[in-house]
Amino acid sequence: MRRIAGILITLLSAAAFGTLAIFGRLAYAAGLDTFTLLFLRFTIATLLMGGLLALRREPLPRGKTLLQLIGMGGIGYAGQSFCYLTAIKYASAGLVALLLYLYPAMVAVLSALFLKEKINRSKIIALLIALTGTALTVRPGSGQWQGMLLALGAAGIYSIYILVGAGVMKQVSAFQSTPVIFASAGVVYGGLVALNGAHWPVDAAGWWAVAGTVLVPTLIAVTAFLMGIQYIGPTDASMLSTLEPVVTVILAAIFFSERLDALTLLGGGLILTAVILLTRDETSRQM
Repeated sequence: MRRIAGILITLLSAAAFGTLAIFGRLAYAAGLDTFTLLFLRFTIATLLMGGLLALRREPLPRGKTLLQLIGMGGIGYAGQSFCYLTAIKYASAGLVALLLYLYPAMVAVLSALFLKEKINRSKIIALLIALTGTALTVRPGSGQWQGMLLALGAAGIYSIYILVGAGVMKQVSAFQSTPVIFASAGVVYGGLVALNGAHWPVDAAGWWAVAGTVLVPTLIAVTAFLMGIQYIGPTDASMLSTLEPVVTVILAAIFFSERLDALTLLGGGLILTAVILLTRDETSRQM
């Protein structure tokens, strides 16, 4: 029962993460800009996650670990979020979500280059599949280049964020790290809002979009993913998270009438297949 619960909770997390591009589009339609949306997202989430940390009676990180977490939030998470939510202005939400899932392949390559991890045959096959999927998804005739480059940038920043965070997260719990990461990103976007001016929602629908962004793809998604890791482990949780771009594609079709052509869907399918192969390879190594 514990494993079944873990699987269901992780799938809930993936589905919740898959709504981010949808709420982002709705927020933009209501007059918000990227800086204001992310400032509200991270500031409100910090307050709520800080309250959860207090209920758990866990201390905030200190010293070097605290500084590393501030860097992860203020540079890594802030940069990834900006690229992702800016990308959906120029490319379809489904396409952006699929390209983001190149990050596991990027992690494998960066680990080999900088951490001297060996790339075995399974990883090579997965990387070739990912490259093929990328070529089908990002091709000369598909247009939307600015959005696709930003989506690839989001994947690249996220892969570095994961590699840096792997060591830091050994020192603290996820519940201790998340408020610091959110707060750091919130401070960055608070500064950008102060410099560029705030663009608040023009109607109630905009505030509902903000509330949805904070609640669903932030608090519910993060909390459910952490619970999923506790129940079934990080590797299986990562594999199940490939549901996220599928949810984004479906919701974008429902709410925005977005349609991805057959080659783009095939390319996205290959990218997700590569993610599953990489995750299964990691599972076999841990057994």
